[in-house]
Amino acid sequence: MSRHVAIVTDSTAYLPPRTMERHGITAVPLTVVLGDRALEEGSEISTRSLAQALQKRRPVTTSRPSPEVFAQTYRKVAETGASGIVSLHLSAELSGTYDAAVLAAKEAPVPVRVVDTGMIAMALGFCAVAAAEAARTGGSVDEVVTAAEKRAAGTSAYFYVDTLEYLRRGGRIGTAQALFGSALAVKPLLQLYGGRIEPLEKVRTASRAIARLEEVVAERAGAAPVDIAVHHLAAADRASALAERLRARVPGLGELHVSEVGAVIGAHTGPGLLGVVVASR
Repeated sequence: MSRHVAIVTDSTAYLPPRTMERHGITAVPLTVVLGDRALEEGSEISTRSLAQALQKRRPVTTSRPSPEVFAQTYRKVAETGASGIVSLHLSAELSGTYDAAVLAAKEAPVPVRVVDTGMIAMALGFCAVAAAEAARTGGSVDEVVTAAEKRAAGTSAYFYVDTLEYLRRGGRIGTAQALFGSALAVKPLLQLYGGRIEPLEKVRTASRAIARLEEVVAERAGAAPVDIAVHHLAAADRASALAERLRARVPGLGELHVSEVGAVIGAHTGPGLLGVVVASR
């Protein structure tokens, strides 16, 4: 067994399975509670089932992994010969996942550095990949953490939702609630800022909001080398069309991912979500 720094993240990174396998990244699942059933994201609940439940107004909540789940993961990873672990997670402003990982790290058989990336979805995924690349070249725990934090610092996430209802239900809109108040007829554009979901702009129609989302992303990307991920929930055609337009508009585009978000993010955004992550290389 080779001594190496191993990378752990959580299921909200939404990394393609091939990418996780290629980079040796382990993801700890968050939980979606549908009615009285607790289901692991990624294996026990599909996005289609989630969307149907939301449309039927069934109660849906989410839950962090327990510290014991993290502890089990760290033990298994250590058994592969890892000399240290860097554990990268979604924003602590949005979930208790980071706190659970910190608790588990204290009892791990090898040193574990837990990092609150302040990110979510492929904004987190790009950080995990950067960390894995640094680890593969023999980077120390500190060097791996630095690589992840550098990628996070150069990453932005923007998204459009059909309605603020789901974010309001889950208490995830922060100051956006104060900005939009009861004006739920608007089509809001939001951003991830300081690890929180914050308002960006409000637009009156869906078509204008999506067009504005495209403009914001193109302006953010500029001509610099960037990777982009387009996420959606039950809006595959919209996402594919947006991705193709961005391919034509962003001259420095490297990787371009298009994927449906998992049940955890979907539970808080609802069907119709379009999200775009821009990560500087």
